[in-house]
Amino acid sequence: MDAERISIAQSCLDAAHDGSLGFPAIVGKLIAARFEGYTVDYRRNTQTYYLPDGDSVALDMPHSDGITAATFDAAAIEGLVRWAQRGEPDYSYSGFCEKAKGAGCAGYLVSFLGRRVVYFGRTAETHIERFPE
Repeated sequence: MDAERISIAQSCLDAAHDGSLGFPAIVGKLIAARFEGYTVDYRRNTQTYYLPDGDSVALDMPHSDGITAATFDAAAIEGLVRWAQRGEPDYSYSGFCEKAKGAGCAGYLVSFLGRRVVYFGRTAETHIERFPE
């Protein structure tokens, strides 16, 4: 992957964690750079960004506390997504990550082509969120 795209992916990862960009803006930047999606892996603490030609880059995420709970709680994940969407003053992506892991989320796949996010647990249970229209 070329250095410019790696830089864009890193800047989006950093912006999510420092709160300087929200999910819609990050998605817009990544789509403009021709990414087709990315995966967050809480167990490896990485985000992997994918191009349509099969190329990818895995970047380390800042450390977040807690471990992924054994039981996946789809209702809790849905509640966390709504918390993020409301943009409440107490929201932070790091807080979202910690709470998601506590709700049994091992990671999630963001598909720009499919316009959805698939959250998954250690047992491969899932919760799907479609992008708002």
